[in-house]
Amino acid sequence: MEERHHEYLPDLEAAEKAQLPGKLKIFFGYAAGVGKTYAMLEAAHQAKKEGIDTVVGYVERHTRPDTLALLEGLEELPCKEINYRGIHLREFDLDAALRRTPQLILVDELAHSNAPGCRHTKRYQDIEELLRAGMDVYTTVNVQHLESLNDLVSSITGVVVSERIPDRVFDSASQVELVDIEPADLVKRLQSGKVYQERQSKQALDHFFTIENLAALREIAMRRTADRLNRAAVHDGKGQSARAGEHILICLSSAPSNAKVIRTAARMAEAFHSGFTALFVQTPESKELSGANIKRLRSNLRLAEQLGAQISTVYGIDPAVQIAEYARVSGVTKIVMGRVNHRQSPLMKKKSLADRLIELTDLDIYIIPDQQPLYKKPLGRLRRPGPAFSWKDVGKAALVLALSTLICLGFYAAGLRESNIIAVYILGVLATAVWTSGHLYGVVSSVLSVASFNFFFTEPRFTFQATDPSYPITFLIMLLSSVIASSLASRVKTQARLAAQKSYYTELLLENSQKLQRGRGEWECLQLAAEQLNRLFDRPVIYALEKGGAELAFRAEPEDQAKILEGLTTEDLGVAKWVQKNNKHAGATTNTLPDAQWLFLAVRGTRGVMGIVGIPISGYSIPDAFEKNLMVAILNECGLSLERLRLREEKREAALAAQREHLQANLLRAVSHDLRTPLTNISGSAGILMQQESTLDSAARQRLYTGIYDDCSWLINLTENLLTATRIENGGVQMEPELLEDVLKTAVRQVDRRARDHHISVTMKDPMLMARMNAGLILRVIINIVNNAIQYTPAGSQIALSAERKGDMVEVSISDDGPGIPDEAKKHLFDLFYTAGQGRADCQRGLGLGLNLCQTIITQHGGELKVADHKPRGTVFRFTLPAAGER
Repeated sequence: MEERHHEYLPDLEAAEKAQLPGKLKIFFGYAAGVGKTYAMLEAAHQAKKEGIDTVVGYVERHTRPDTLALLEGLEELPCKEINYRGIHLREFDLDAALRRTPQLILVDELAHSNAPGCRHTKRYQDIEELLRAGMDVYTTVNVQHLESLNDLVSSITGVVVSERIPDRVFDSASQVELVDIEPADLVKRLQSGKVYQERQSKQALDHFFTIENLAALREIAMRRTADRLNRAAVHDGKGQSARAGEHILICLSSAPSNAKVIRTAARMAEAFHSGFTALFVQTPESKELSGANIKRLRSNLRLAEQLGAQISTVYGIDPAVQIAEYARVSGVTKIVMGRVNHRQSPLMKKKSLADRLIELTDLDIYIIPDQQPLYKKPLGRLRRPGPAFSWKDVGKAALVLALSTLICLGFYAAGLRESNIIAVYILGVLATAVWTSGHLYGVVSSVLSVASFNFFFTEPRFTFQATDPSYPITFLIMLLSSVIASSLASRVKTQARLAAQKSYYTELLLENSQKLQRGRGEWECLQLAAEQLNRLFDRPVIYALEKGGAELAFRAEPEDQAKILEGLTTEDLGVAKWVQKNNKHAGATTNTLPDAQWLFLAVRGTRGVMGIVGIPISGYSIPDAFEKNLMVAILNECGLSLERLRLREEKREAALAAQREHLQANLLRAVSHDLRTPLTNISGSAGILMQQESTLDSAARQRLYTGIYDDCSWLINLTENLLTATRIENGGVQMEPELLEDVLKTAVRQVDRRARDHHISVTMKDPMLMARMNAGLILRVIINIVNNAIQYTPAGSQIALSAERKGDMVEVSISDDGPGIPDEAKKHLFDLFYTAGQGRADCQRGLGLGLNLCQTIITQHGGELKVADHKPRGTVFRFTLPAAGER
């Protein structure tokens, strides 16, 4: 358990060092012994000579002396020791490689299947994680291990290879080096014991390693390498597609031959450079799949995904109709399917699926031969989506039959014809088919209805004998009519159920889209997606946002299931962290950490992982193919919504930053401009005093001293305003109850020197009136407003300060009887860098910062600052503050 626990907690910090994904080089051969590992080790020595940090992660030795000799001089990582069912296994240690983080690492046997307990089930997944961590990787693989070529190779050699890799891994390699040797030379190497031991070599020469097989495999390997080069050229825009607009469709099923169909279609799609879709038609029968059938279906689904197919699902009873309709609306040009491989009864022989598709479409249809042994489809086996037997349904059928018989007895007593009685029984069979689950009850009801008609209404009555020779025909027609009516009713009901299910899924997707569009925050969007998954799977869902690699903070949906968060183990959290780092799904039902109890999925945007969602698998049903696709669709849409919100926030922050930089630039420009005038005056006055003090009279000296003092006061006031603005931006506002009268009188004492030329008064109706404020900031507001009044009113003007309580607020008024402010100027009075009376000589020092700062301070206090005309003349500024104490 300790070993497995280590696998659940990979060393993710080492992977964070890499900035770019690594490059993969594959040494490709057509059979074992051609020299792939030897060529890989030679390339490693060359890389080491070039100064590249090179490490051997894992090399299959095969006791080959030449290969072992090349390992000398290369650093090797120790293998991971795993004890599985008493067998000692040596595996590649992925975590040790991530901790070591070399520039280049060698990992042999790309197609190898890892032992249980490793993080991944396949070695190619280990290599993909190394590449994501930024390491370059050298590896080896043979042609028979490519998934799309498995059937072709097995048909040539008669050997089915179990260890395979998706073709995408091979095609995504940065470089593929074909290691080639003549088949005759390879046979000689085998005979000399350079590949296998003597007993193994003899067995291999008698079966797999024949000259014919090796020649065919060599040709396939060369062709596949050339196809890859052509595919790369087309991808880079240097080549042209062989067939533009082609779209190949295959149908997923649980048939043993379906895997071969998928591989053949994948090779065709690659040859045509076309689209490739795997369609699953979900019917009532597919819901009842179990055992080996459901395992094959899931395996075929994974195979199609590995080979690059787009998975789609449709609902219906008639697969041919559904396939034809999907092909028509999706632009499919070719359909690839397997040959029907089960015997049909001569009495019930019907057209094959291929024949029906030929009738319904005008597309090219390719039939792939099936070498699987013939099997006999059970005759007359009825598959029903409901339970096999239900006493409740038996009671319903019996009740309908009894009511039908009672009604018919009434008709018989009234002298109505037998055709009316037969119609009642047929109506009863329809009611039974609709009211019960499945075909069985309708069929049994049909038989019992015929028996009841014979027993109660044919001569001789109350027996099962019939004297009229026409009655058997009547019974047969009645039975056929009843069975057909029951079958049609059941089919309509099934179609209605499938249509309702499809409508529900469609509604779920539309509702998810609409809700996500209205989501106002990232957590809200993720919660909405979790709600939809909770409705879809009827199980709790956990979710977390991804915030730049920070620790995941999970929440649960529904919220009353938060207790499940306490049950998350260290192993579960390790799986979630791996998904967060690697942007891959992992956990139960996947090939990465499959022993986990949860399935964790990445919520993806175009720029990576936006969040993590987990659903429990242990104790719940495994989601089918369509449900998984629906789940991924919901999460992908959620990821795009999260990305949209983040982009909107980034755009808003960028706009604020740009605005802040613009304001800072304007402020710097304005301050630089306005500082020049007072500093010039101070410098000039000081220079005159220094040079001509003895020649100046007392009045002239006093004027110069006064000018210096006024300019210094203006600079101090400007500095105080700038410091106040900075303090508000950085630290906010801390408020305490203050006595307003003291604050107003303190502000009056600190105003401009020219205040002595004006009449300033403070009037308080309530001397004990208190307000919640930051006294220093409110002093700055009052001083700025009073200084403005002093600047813009003539000498001798009246400036009055007063305060009174109004409800929960205190209103402070500062009025003057000067010339007033024009209405047009009032609109911009609180704008930054705006000064009333711009253009006047005495206004050139007006930086336009004071009133804007005042409004900011009052807003921070939760109040409001307004300007109005003062009657009969002048201007009045009013601002509000939260009151303190009771009235």
